[in-house]
Amino acid sequence: MNQLPEIIRDIERVAPDVVEKAGTFQAAILADVAGRRGTMHGRVAPVHQDMKVAGPAFTVEVRPGDNLMIHAAIALAQPGDVLVIDGKGDLTAALMGTLMLSACKKRGLAGVIVDAAIRDKLEILDLDFPVFSAGFNPAGPTKYVPGRINHPVSAGGTVVNPGDLVVGDADGVVVIERAKAPGLMALADRKVADEAARIDAISRGDTASKWLPAALRAAGVLKEGEAL
Repeated sequence: MNQLPEIIRDIERVAPDVVEKAGTFQAAILADVAGRRGTMHGRVAPVHQDMKVAGPAFTVEVRPGDNLMIHAAIALAQPGDVLVIDGKGDLTAALMGTLMLSACKKRGLAGVIVDAAIRDKLEILDLDFPVFSAGFNPAGPTKYVPGRINHPVSAGGTVVNPGDLVVGDADGVVVIERAKAPGLMALADRKVADEAARIDAISRGDTASKWLPAALRAAGVLKEGEAL
């Protein structure tokens, strides 16, 4: 039986024009049009609320507390890629810090998402490079244990395949399958327009949610003909 190599170098990435368009949307908008799924657990958050990232996933799986394969991934990733690291949510040791993240920025990566701890928070803030993590720990990692690059991973409880579209902002991270991403851009445009119209209506005093009475009746909260 043929077995995939631990390191897969060539992947099919979401198209650059889709990445550029996706980067204009909030992660929340994309999550909504994607069926309210594909979002990572809230533990995976930006180091600073103004950080935003969009790009194809370059996936890495490591054993908790070991960053050997992350070093390999930095050497292999292409400009515009987003490193998505499945660190099992472990917070006992930092998988990355200023040195590795500086290398990522220098190589032109779009950002890094780590479902594990990182360190050097203040220096990362000065680095001006999008980084999302599950937390912080001053302890350093080991560099001994094999892992995998560009295999499907689970980060923040969400399946991430290499080349998938990844968008992160102050609200968190959403992952959209590569094949589905192009078709969602028009839906996201429409969602933005609909929400802008609703905000305008609210500003004019129309705060009523027209769908609410029917939803309350369907849930058995209101009887037929009854109103709030």
